[in-house]
Amino acid sequence: MLVYPGAVTLPDDIDPATVFEDIFRANGWGTCWRNGIFGHVHYHSRIHEVLGIASGSAEVRFGGDRGEVLNLEAGDVAILPAGTGHQRLSSSADLLVVGAYPPFGTYDLCTTAGQIKTAQRTIPKVGRPETDPVYGAGGPLLEAWQER
Repeated sequence: MLVYPGAVTLPDDIDPATVFEDIFRANGWGTCWRNGIFGHVHYHSRIHEVLGIASGSAEVRFGGDRGEVLNLEAGDVAILPAGTGHQRLSSSADLLVVGAYPPFGTYDLCTTAGQIKTAQRTIPKVGRPETDPVYGAGGPLLEAWQER
Protein backbone atom coordinates (compact mmCIF):
# COMPACT_ATOMS: atom_id res chain seq x y z
CA MET A 1 0.00 0.00 0.00
CA LEU A 2 1.22 3.49 -0.80
CA VAL A 3 0.14 6.75 0.80
CA TYR A 4 0.98 10.11 -0.76
CA PRO A 5 0.33 12.80 1.87
CA GLY A 6 -0.64 16.13 0.31
CA ALA A 7 -0.07 14.78 -3.19
CA VAL A 8 -2.80 16.82 -4.84
CA THR A 9 -3.14 20.58 -4.54
CA LEU A 10 -6.81 21.48 -4.36
CA PRO A 11 -7.48 25.05 -5.60
CA ASP A 12 -10.31 26.97 -3.95
CA ASP A 13 -11.99 27.84 -7.26
CA ILE A 14 -12.32 24.29 -8.68
CA ASP A 15 -14.42 21.35 -7.48
CA PRO A 16 -11.86 19.21 -5.60
CA ALA A 17 -13.46 15.94 -6.66
CA THR A 18 -13.11 16.95 -10.30
CA VAL A 19 -9.41 17.61 -9.74
CA PHE A 20 -8.92 14.03 -8.50
CA GLU A 21 -11.07 12.57 -11.28
CA ASP A 22 -9.06 14.43 -13.92
CA ILE A 23 -5.73 13.29 -12.47
CA PHE A 24 -6.78 9.68 -12.07
CA ARG A 25 -8.29 9.49 -15.58
CA ALA A 26 -5.28 11.20 -17.17
CA ASN A 27 -3.12 8.47 -15.64
CA GLY A 28 -5.26 5.56 -16.82
CA TRP A 29 -7.30 4.98 -13.66
CA GLY A 30 -10.88 5.52 -14.76
CA THR A 31 -14.23 4.33 -13.48
CA CYS A 32 -14.17 7.04 -10.82
CA TRP A 33 -16.69 7.30 -8.02
CA ARG A 34 -17.46 9.85 -5.30
CA ASN A 35 -18.53 8.87 -1.80
CA GLY A 36 -16.92 8.05 1.53
CA ILE A 37 -15.25 4.94 2.93
CA PHE A 38 -17.35 2.15 4.40
CA GLY A 39 -17.39 1.95 8.19
CA HIS A 40 -16.84 -1.82 8.09
CA VAL A 41 -13.79 -3.80 7.03
CA HIS A 42 -13.86 -4.65 3.36
CA TYR A 43 -11.44 -5.31 0.50
CA HIS A 44 -11.39 -5.98 -3.21
CA SER A 45 -9.90 -9.29 -4.32
CA ARG A 46 -9.94 -8.76 -8.09
CA ILE A 47 -8.82 -5.14 -8.51
CA HIS A 48 -6.58 -2.45 -7.03
CA GLU A 49 -8.10 0.82 -5.79
CA VAL A 50 -6.99 4.42 -5.32
CA LEU A 51 -8.63 6.74 -2.78
CA GLY A 52 -8.23 10.50 -3.06
CA ILE A 53 -9.45 12.70 -0.21
CA ALA A 54 -11.24 15.58 -1.95
CA SER A 55 -12.51 17.25 1.22
CA GLY A 56 -12.59 16.70 4.94
CA SER A 57 -10.59 14.13 6.84
CA ALA A 58 -10.88 10.56 8.02
CA GLU A 59 -9.28 8.11 10.37
CA VAL A 60 -8.94 4.90 8.35
CA ARG A 61 -7.61 1.50 9.32
CA PHE A 62 -5.76 -0.27 6.53
CA GLY A 63 -4.85 -3.95 6.69
CA GLY A 64 -7.91 -5.41 8.39
CA ASP A 65 -8.85 -5.62 12.05
CA ARG A 66 -5.24 -5.44 13.26
CA GLY A 67 -4.04 -3.02 10.60
CA GLU A 68 -2.50 0.42 10.79
CA VAL A 69 -4.65 3.47 11.48
CA LEU A 70 -3.88 6.54 9.37
CA ASN A 71 -5.35 10.02 9.39
CA LEU A 72 -6.06 11.17 5.86
CA GLU A 73 -6.99 14.72 4.88
CA ALA A 74 -7.85 16.68 1.76
CA GLY A 75 -5.16 16.27 -0.88
CA ASP A 76 -3.95 12.87 0.38
CA VAL A 77 -3.98 9.74 -1.79
CA ALA A 78 -3.92 6.07 -0.72
CA ILE A 79 -3.29 3.32 -3.29
CA LEU A 80 -4.46 -0.09 -2.16
CA PRO A 81 -3.31 -3.30 -3.76
CA ALA A 82 -6.01 -5.91 -4.22
CA GLY A 83 -6.73 -7.59 -0.90
CA THR A 84 -5.99 -4.58 1.32
CA GLY A 85 -8.67 -4.38 3.99
CA HIS A 86 -9.82 -0.88 4.82
CA GLN A 87 -12.37 0.70 7.14
CA ARG A 88 -13.35 4.25 8.10
CA LEU A 89 -13.16 4.58 11.87
CA SER A 90 -14.22 8.24 12.00
CA SER A 91 -14.46 11.23 9.71
CA SER A 92 -15.35 14.86 9.48
CA ALA A 93 -18.87 15.68 8.29
CA ASP A 94 -17.52 17.01 4.99
CA LEU A 95 -15.53 13.90 4.00
CA LEU A 96 -15.60 13.31 0.26
CA VAL A 97 -13.50 10.58 -1.32
CA VAL A 98 -12.85 10.02 -5.00
CA GLY A 99 -11.97 6.44 -5.82
CA ALA A 100 -10.83 4.85 -9.07
CA TYR A 101 -9.52 1.60 -10.50
CA PRO A 102 -6.95 0.62 -13.11
CA PRO A 103 -8.30 -0.43 -16.53
CA PHE A 104 -8.06 -4.15 -15.80
CA GLY A 105 -9.61 -6.26 -13.09
CA THR A 106 -13.13 -6.77 -11.88
CA TYR A 107 -14.71 -4.86 -9.03
CA ASP A 108 -15.85 -7.01 -6.13
CA LEU A 109 -16.61 -6.28 -2.50
CA CYS A 110 -15.41 -8.77 0.08
CA THR A 111 -16.71 -8.44 3.64
CA THR A 112 -17.13 -11.94 5.08
CA ALA A 113 -14.80 -14.67 6.33
CA GLY A 114 -16.39 -17.04 3.81
CA GLN A 115 -14.83 -15.05 0.95
CA ILE A 116 -11.25 -15.49 2.12
CA LYS A 117 -10.54 -18.81 0.42
CA THR A 118 -11.60 -17.52 -3.00
CA ALA A 119 -9.79 -14.22 -2.41
CA GLN A 120 -6.54 -16.04 -1.63
CA ARG A 121 -6.70 -17.51 -5.14
CA THR A 122 -7.70 -14.33 -6.98
CA ILE A 123 -5.54 -11.66 -5.31
CA PRO A 124 -2.19 -12.97 -6.65
CA LYS A 125 -3.62 -12.95 -10.19
CA VAL A 126 -4.28 -9.20 -10.18
CA GLY A 127 -1.49 -7.71 -12.26
CA ARG A 128 0.55 -4.62 -11.49
CA PRO A 129 -0.96 -1.41 -12.88
CA GLU A 130 0.80 0.12 -15.87
CA THR A 131 0.69 3.61 -14.37
CA ASP A 132 0.63 5.35 -11.04
CA PRO A 133 -2.80 7.00 -10.60
CA VAL A 134 -1.23 10.30 -9.50
CA TYR A 135 2.18 10.46 -11.18
CA GLY A 136 1.63 8.41 -14.36
CA ALA A 137 4.14 6.17 -16.11
CA GLY A 138 7.11 7.34 -14.02
CA GLY A 139 5.37 7.24 -10.65
CA PRO A 140 6.66 5.54 -7.50
CA LEU A 141 4.00 2.84 -7.63
CA LEU A 142 5.75 1.08 -10.50
CA GLU A 143 8.96 0.68 -8.56
CA ALA A 144 7.25 -0.10 -5.25
CA TRP A 145 5.01 -2.77 -6.77
CA GLN A 146 7.52 -4.94 -8.61
CA GLU A 147 6.25 -7.75 -10.82
CA ARG A 148 6.70 -11.19 -9.28
